[in-house]
Amino acid sequence: MGFGVFIHRSDSIYDDSPAERYQFPSQYLRRVEACVGDWIIYYEPTKVADTRGYFAIARVQQVIPDPGTSGMYLALIEPGSYLDFANPVPFNGPTGLLERGVLNEQGRVSGRAQSAVRPISPDDFKRICNVGLAENGPLLPRRDDDVRLLDLSEEQVSFSFEQRRDRVRLTVSRVLRDRVFRRIVLRAYDERCAITGLKLINGMGRAEVAAAHIRPVEAHGPDIISNGIALSGTAHWMFDRGLISLGDDLEIMISRHTNDRDGVRSIINKTGRALAPRRISDRPHPHFLRWHREHCFKQ
Repeated sequence: MGFGVFIHRSDSIYDDSPAERYQFPSQYLRRVEACVGDWIIYYEPTKVADTRGYFAIARVQQVIPDPGTSGMYLALIEPGSYLDFANPVPFNGPTGLLERGVLNEQGRVSGRAQSAVRPISPDDFKRICNVGLAENGPLLPRRDDDVRLLDLSEEQVSFSFEQRRDRVRLTVSRVLRDRVFRRIVLRAYDERCAITGLKLINGMGRAEVAAAHIRPVEAHGPDIISNGIALSGTAHWMFDRGLISLGDDLEIMISRHTNDRDGVRSIINKTGRALAPRRISDRPHPHFLRWHREHCFKQ
């Protein structure tokens, strides 16, 4: 087993779904197989507009031949392991390169940095994760019964690395996952409710909006931004109970079981569609929206 870096871009020609699978050609088979059972870091190349750099971690569960494409393989991601970084990490930041394994003997970036799949040392892995998961100015939830478990004071050490026999173990708590998920979703939606369009900040400077999973964690929904949407209290309650849902084009759908359809319409933003993040890759994925319509929405 060993750590790795997988290059992924939102406009990729490959059939990737970062929280579920990574498609790759046979030339990378041995490198990917070396990562089975261990963690990898997803990286978006500098050539991508508004690149996120190193943007997420996930654990590789197994590698199988792609049943739909001859000569291709799939790295299947362990369910629930994917986690976006709270702070995307640039390839070359203010303090220099964090992935020092791509440097040659002269201290220059080598051709290894162009490899779509490459091994990464435990030290480089830890260095990148420490920056990506650092808690710099998190968007805190409201302090009420619904979100008490997310209170920062309840768990000071949210993730840790354990060095054993030159290996590094990463432990990611549910509390940290919730914090990071909230931060990246609210940042993508500018702290604004996607249904009402309202952006409300309370007296403590906290956004009065929640980061909702479209497919819940309890139903094996991943902590990926495309499975999230920013919702205010009432909208969140209706969404979770299937009284509203979204079409693939983000049209807001109102259930026939709603006892006050006119009232619901009055709080929906004037476009009739959910507000969307600027980055296309951050928008709700049709895969998750379809799950919500089929398993949650009361038509």
